[in-house]
Amino acid sequence: MQRKIILIGNYPPDKQESMERFAQMLIQGFNNKGFETELWRPKVFFGSYVKSTKEGFGKWVGYFDKWILFPLILLWRVHMQRSRYANVIFHICDHSNSPYLRSLPWEKTAITCHDVLAIRGALGFKDAYCPATPAGVVFQKWILGNLENAKMLTAVSELTLNQLKALAIEDFSNKNWKVTHLGFNAEFKLLERERRDSLLRSAGLNPEIPYVLHVGSSRVRKNRTMLVDMIHQLGDRWNGVVCFAGQAIDEGLKNHAAKLGLSDRLISVVRPDHELLLALYQGAEAFIFPSFSEGFGWPLIEAQACGVPVIASNLGPMPEVSGGAALHADPYKPGEFATALLTIRQNEEMRKNLIEGGYKNIDRFGAERMINSYLALYGFQPD
Repeated sequence: MQRKIILIGNYPPDKQESMERFAQMLIQGFNNKGFETELWRPKVFFGSYVKSTKEGFGKWVGYFDKWILFPLILLWRVHMQRSRYANVIFHICDHSNSPYLRSLPWEKTAITCHDVLAIRGALGFKDAYCPATPAGVVFQKWILGNLENAKMLTAVSELTLNQLKALAIEDFSNKNWKVTHLGFNAEFKLLERERRDSLLRSAGLNPEIPYVLHVGSSRVRKNRTMLVDMIHQLGDRWNGVVCFAGQAIDEGLKNHAAKLGLSDRLISVVRPDHELLLALYQGAEAFIFPSFSEGFGWPLIEAQACGVPVIASNLGPMPEVSGGAALHADPYKPGEFATALLTIRQNEEMRKNLIEGGYKNIDRFGAERMINSYLALYGFQPD
């Protein structure tokens, strides 16, 4: 009988793109190893009748689809058709969906934990930078309770696994919990110089003017304000610009930059496509990642794959992910980031070593290595 893996994905209207890419990467990887793979998502029933399932009444409608109907569907599929799924492994791709564990065979279900930021924030940990509403506190405790019960669980970093273990009340010593670093979910290749510069110009950047890059959202934990404070401290020692790729610059950051007279030193590139993202990485003088909290930190290794030196927060898991091929600084001290940037500009040998070290480090994050780790978690041997 052919070995089969069923992935449990996210509710489509939630549009959680990173989780969708993760699920598709698993499908491709498992198929390449000779495993039949399916992706099950919560069905959109009542959610199709509301404008949005992300806020207000529509959010609760989406909850009904996700947390009432879909668990019942899972129970019917798995338990009423037990013989059909006797030799199947189930994998909940997103830890936020851990409550589905109650509807699946406990001994044959794995969960990937991408972070415990929201859980820790709900439990009052300020360093998570993820405050929760009263309803959010209840929801995150529900998620944690189901994660604790997982027999097979893999976290994306040592930090995430250790934080989860520190929160766990249940005994996890007899369970298979491990770390599996994420693999790249897209190809990161070098562009021709002419093509790169053309893409940069289309995004409003002058290739002749140096810039540093930040990739991510405008959430407080991403610490975008630090980059503005950094260039303020640099003064006339650096005349470049800061490019924020991802979410648009919010009003708070705009106002902060205006007070410092730096409004013309910020450029926003909203939701760049993959080729433009490659150009942004490769044209940058440095990639700066000053987050206060992360579960993994995908942009860090993406930057390394594109041959750009990285300056990142010295808080975990950034040093774990960088593999020593980055400069690390205190995210609460813009002066340390300013010094690191000047060091990269002035010390060509260090710059070269960081780039070469980055290329070596990314070998740890190959998609095949990740897939083999998951198969070992399940007790399978890859073909």
